[in-house]
Amino acid sequence: MMRFDASARGLLFLVLIAGEPCWHAADGPLVDWLPTPNEVSATELRGEIVDATSGQRIAARLYIKSEDPRPAMPDPATAGTWPWFFARSADEGGSAVTYHVRRSAASVETHTTLSADPFIAQLPAGRYTLIAECGKEYQTAQVPVEVGDQPVATSIRLRRWIDMNALGWYSGETHVHRQVDDLPNIMQAEHLNVALPLTYWVTRAGTPPSQGDKNSPAIKPELIRVDATHVIYPMNTEYEIFSVGGKGHTLGAIFALNHKTVFNQGVPPVGEIARQTHQQGGLLELDKHNWPWSMMLVPVMKVDLYELTNNHVWRAPFYFRDFGTPPPAYMQVELDDRGMTERGWIDYTMQNYYALLNCGFRMRPTAGTASGVHPVPLGFGRVYVHLPDGFSYAKWIDGLDQGRSFVTTGPMLDVKVAGNPAGSTITATGAADYQVTGWIRSARPLARIEVVSAGEVVKTIVPQNTTNSTTAYETELDVTIPVSGSTWLAVRCFETARDRRERFAHSSPTHIDIAGKPLQPRRVEVEYLVARVKEELARHEGVLDAAALSEYRAALEVYQGLLRDAK
Repeated sequence: MMRFDASARGLLFLVLIAGEPCWHAADGPLVDWLPTPNEVSATELRGEIVDATSGQRIAARLYIKSEDPRPAMPDPATAGTWPWFFARSADEGGSAVTYHVRRSAASVETHTTLSADPFIAQLPAGRYTLIAECGKEYQTAQVPVEVGDQPVATSIRLRRWIDMNALGWYSGETHVHRQVDDLPNIMQAEHLNVALPLTYWVTRAGTPPSQGDKNSPAIKPELIRVDATHVIYPMNTEYEIFSVGGKGHTLGAIFALNHKTVFNQGVPPVGEIARQTHQQGGLLELDKHNWPWSMMLVPVMKVDLYELTNNHVWRAPFYFRDFGTPPPAYMQVELDDRGMTERGWIDYTMQNYYALLNCGFRMRPTAGTASGVHPVPLGFGRVYVHLPDGFSYAKWIDGLDQGRSFVTTGPMLDVKVAGNPAGSTITATGAADYQVTGWIRSARPLARIEVVSAGEVVKTIVPQNTTNSTTAYETELDVTIPVSGSTWLAVRCFETARDRRERFAHSSPTHIDIAGKPLQPRRVEVEYLVARVKEELARHEGVLDAAALSEYRAALEVYQGLLRDAK
């Protein structure tokens, strides 16, 4: 008898994603085939995950990994997930959501998110490592366990290194593909305050979301309150277009978030969806910047949000080395013999954002993982919004729109420019020095801190990495940045994780507008944007209709106009 990932329901189809065979649930995420545990030959492991300071049980994400060689004849309990095992809640009122998504032999995410209750796992005899995590604000804990033929008990202590809610910062994710019914469990285990699941999802041009081919069950535009500081807003839409007129022709993805009615229009053209989203108080989010149509969308749809940490940045090893439009030569992103590296991808994402900011498109940063489709926990990349007067969803979405935020895959920061919070616009009459102040804290020592002005690193700061009572590393910021013309300032920092990969945080930009000295984009940036749209226009001739092509021409006209003032 077979079972499937708890977040997937309904029919399953065998598909190839990037050459990898996966089972696809018609109304759920990509999963591997999961056999039922063979409890007859297994031993019970019972455990709990607790806060190291209070001793109270907490919700968390749990990994159980066998450290023994794979058996020659695999146990049916683990044939599909070896060497990973799942747990379940030991409490009748508790909950557990299993997750198993694989993109390659290395890029695998297999875990259980558990409510704040004891857990049970049925394991064959052998040696195991238990790994527990709770979002970003707790240190990772690892516990070795030896299982024989008698029940085993263990306790995992997670030490919190920072409490961002107590500091007025509340986390969220805007690219979510988990089932709404599972989100209360997952959000508490990940300590994620806000989730915006993309419940309406279409992949065919011209198909309205009301008839979407990947929709979740019908939902209402009503806030779902998990508790006072954990909420779900379920009316969100993804247009992710892979075919036009029944034939393969990739355009890309765009999200409409926080809207109030189900859309009855397909795309392209995209203008009407942009109008309806903004009319309903919603926000438009650019998914990955290198989808074929992305640079057309920005000026035509007046996109609000940019995924500065996106769904190709995982806890598991980096995988998508040759996805989408390659970076232009001027960016000089890191490559190796297999293609783009993870560091190169992050750099490409940032530099593309900087080019758009320099061209006057003041998109606010956000974060998304597409957990539910990719091998990554919910909220691995997340956006924190500053709400000094306390949490509400309405204030959070407004703060996200204002850019009172930063994105992170690890470190935390709080940065001000001349006393103004991130996302502010400062109007000035002439050149001046600006103080950049604040703090950065991290679970591991920071490698570097950089102040970015109009896309250029203008100040590199050696991290202090002062330790404090919560075992965090801290650096106080107080640097002077001279500004002679209109610009924007942001702070970014990088932390080296145990696996030698980088985790980063990036503040929302603060804009400085000086009368008579407007921000001028670099010519090479504008030429890149012009080339992107020209290439797409040529590719779409004879495929898209006149209305859709006219939007590309409108975007091209905007970018070509910027060339006149480029430097």
